[in-house]
Amino acid sequence: MAVRRVMPVIRSEAAQESREFYGLLGFEEVMNLGWIMTLASPSTPAAQVSIMSGDKSAPVTPDMSVEVDDVDAAYALMRDSGAEIVHPLQDEEWGVRRFFVRDPDGRVVNVLRHL
Repeated sequence: MAVRRVMPVIRSEAAQESREFYGLLGFEEVMNLGWIMTLASPSTPAAQVSIMSGDKSAPVTPDMSVEVDDVDAAYALMRDSGAEIVHPLQDEEWGVRRFFVRDPDGRVVNVLRHL
């Protein structure tokens, strides 16, 4: 299993203001679903940050996202390790397969693969 990218997820009710703020650092909007917006560096597209008002299908807002090449293997490893699965492995309507897991410090990690 390989990690493709890691991005922080910032919970915010001020998406426009956040887009403008991170735009000052060179980020540009690359995705906006209304409840989540992803900003990326044009020169380094994998350098990203997501701004989220609340997750559309999960009970909590994740603290970060980790994109992997094999989300099913990642899920099996986390489940078998005894880690707390916060949101089950499932395909989402916006084109990702994902699950949430809680890290040892209580942070929620969204582990995903694009479909």
